Amino acid sequence: MKLCIVAATTCLLASPAFAEQAPPKDQPGNAAVNTTQTPQPDAPVKGANSFTESQAMERIKEKGFGEVKGLKKDDDGIWRGKATRDGKSVDVSLDFQGNVFPKNK
Repeated sequence: MKLCIVAATTCLLASPAFAEQAPPKDQPGNAAVNTTQTPQPDAPVKGANSFTESQAMERIKEKGFGEVKGLKKDDDGIWRGKATRDGKSVDVSLDFQGNVFPKNK
């Protein structure tokens, strides 16, 4: 009986399910969260955005914008709205990584 238990345990531990697997190669290389090591992209990155409207507004304000309003999440998962910076009105967007992009009017 002990031999069966030892053999079954050995088989389970040697199973491929316990082996570390590399991520699939067909996945995009976009990081889910922007870090200090992640370079800022040139434009908002499309993706499933988990920021709530209030979190998006707070993130935009943290980047130096004021009077953030009219935020709406588009079909690409990008929050878009209006804000002010240096006394000027700007369109702003926030992607799923937390990158903020101004567009001067």
